[in-house]
Amino acid sequence: MDTSWLPDLGSDQGPKYLALSRALRDAIRAGELAEGVRLPTVRDLAWRLSVTPGTVSRAYQIATQEGLLEATVGRGTFVAARTPRLGPKDALFAEGPVRSGANRIDLRSPSLPEVGQAAAIAEAMHRIAGQNGADWLDYTSQSQEQPLREAVVTWLSARVLGPVSEQDIMLTHGGQNGIGLILACCLRGDRPVVLTEDLSYPGFRYAARAARAEVIGVELDEEGMRPDALEAACRRYGPQVLCLTPAAQNPTAAQMSDRRKVEIVSIAKRYNLQIIEDECYPGTSSEGPTLRAMAPDLVWFIGSLSKTVSAALRFGYVVCPTGLGEMGRLMSQHSYFALSRVVSALCLDLLTLGQAERIRAEVTAEYSERLQIVVNRLGAFDLTWQPGLPFVWLRLPNGWRASTFAKAAEEAGVLMRQADQYAMVHGRAPNAVRLAIAGNCSRLDFQRGVEVLAQVLLRPPTDMAV
Repeated sequence: MDTSWLPDLGSDQGPKYLALSRALRDAIRAGELAEGVRLPTVRDLAWRLSVTPGTVSRAYQIATQEGLLEATVGRGTFVAARTPRLGPKDALFAEGPVRSGANRIDLRSPSLPEVGQAAAIAEAMHRIAGQNGADWLDYTSQSQEQPLREAVVTWLSARVLGPVSEQDIMLTHGGQNGIGLILACCLRGDRPVVLTEDLSYPGFRYAARAARAEVIGVELDEEGMRPDALEAACRRYGPQVLCLTPAAQNPTAAQMSDRRKVEIVSIAKRYNLQIIEDECYPGTSSEGPTLRAMAPDLVWFIGSLSKTVSAALRFGYVVCPTGLGEMGRLMSQHSYFALSRVVSALCLDLLTLGQAERIRAEVTAEYSERLQIVVNRLGAFDLTWQPGLPFVWLRLPNGWRASTFAKAAEEAGVLMRQADQYAMVHGRAPNAVRLAIAGNCSRLDFQRGVEVLAQVLLRPPTDMAV
């Protein structure tokens, strides 16, 4: 650990965390902090500089986002490079898909069961093949997408979203693309701040960093984001956007009560926060009002067909805040004019002829059957789940650490995601794992994988302190 480097922040104007991030950048460029050097802990450097730990943590986060530092859970923060790296530095998904089977079950991400999607898509492609004419040689216009936007409104009719028309809809290349477009609409200034759940879908962080925003995690409880922690973060950081998954928190499977939603919306209104409400993983218990219904002027509601019909379609949508639909569509137009004519026609066919709804219902039913297998076998452990949701949150019993458990499970043929894969760079990672529902294997193979996990859980390492 480097113990000699101590920057002078006294003469620097502005926030201390920005002064410290600049000092880090200058010291790394000048070679005062060499590549591979381990930096002091947040608390140690804060004590030596007479600043708060939060100041040091934010400075470390900025330098990490620039690629100058690298943080590793359990090891510390190290100098990674001498010059800032522009753009993303990590793949969104480091590992490719693994086909689950008798010898290996991949529970890292939910995989859709085959309930006739291939045949339905083939039939739809055959139908739209007879529709193409000379106009398929031109760029697609957003006016041509109006029927698809209307079909999306019908697709969402069971959700309580408040007043929604096709004028409120922005069509996107999947949910992740939608997040990036929303941030492009909402963020302003050189270093905007985005708040997200302390444990959250990594795509929020990737999109915010691509937009040159600083990402701050807000503490959770059994219902999701804590209102008192959100208010404290608003006072301290002056954020512009709040990212949430209230219906089915990813990864903890928590569900936000209506009372909690009202509290969150009230705080957002006081601090003029735009809210991204991600419902790419809707559970069957999603009959209550969405945040968008409670604050239609502040909430951007995101969904897609990826988790319920087919991820290969790369089709998503955003219900924009009231009056901002045109702005959203202009942002998408500036990015890619409009959706591919092929994707647009294919999704319109699946939605209007009812195939998408049939597939969604059958996928949900199959997920529910497999979820019941997990709950029946692992329910004696500390498990959080929702009916119809394709993942569960498992807090590990005494004797296990998440990294050790994941390694032991992988050696036995089962892959999963640890809690620290959802945590902020300097955030808190509980001793837990997320187990997704594998639909791309037989029920028998899936049941065998769950049984493997149950047996591994009962045999913690004997040399680990409890």
